[in-house]
Amino acid sequence: MPRPRAKELTERELEIMHVFWKQGELTAASVREQLAESGRDLAYTTVATLIRILTDKGFLKQTNTERPFVYRPLRSFDDVSGSLLTDLLDRVFGGSRRQLLVRLMEEHELTAKEREVLENILKEQRR
Repeated sequence: MPRPRAKELTERELEIMHVFWKQGELTAASVREQLAESGRDLAYTTVATLIRILTDKGFLKQTNTERPFVYRPLRSFDDVSGSLLTDLLDRVFGGSRRQLLVRLMEEHELTAKEREVLENILKEQRR
């Protein structure tokens, strides 16, 4: 009995989505070319299969009826990254943002630019 398809994105699916978020509407061949330019050489059939899976999962939508098929993202980077972050927060840190923040700070020291961005976010939230 086949395993039910996961709603989450696999590493390869996320890689494909990044191409769409960066470029917009694309064909499978265009996605393959973009990946190859960045050093990731996947077979056309692999890219086409991943695009079909992403379409089935509701992350992409086919925008035409003739070949070559063109696809566009249905879900934004902000939407998907927010869902993934919420899932990570719940599954790994039991929903504790504090534990996540502490872990992030313990892992690497903040750069001056990161510290500035964090301070600006905190100032905005106080308003």
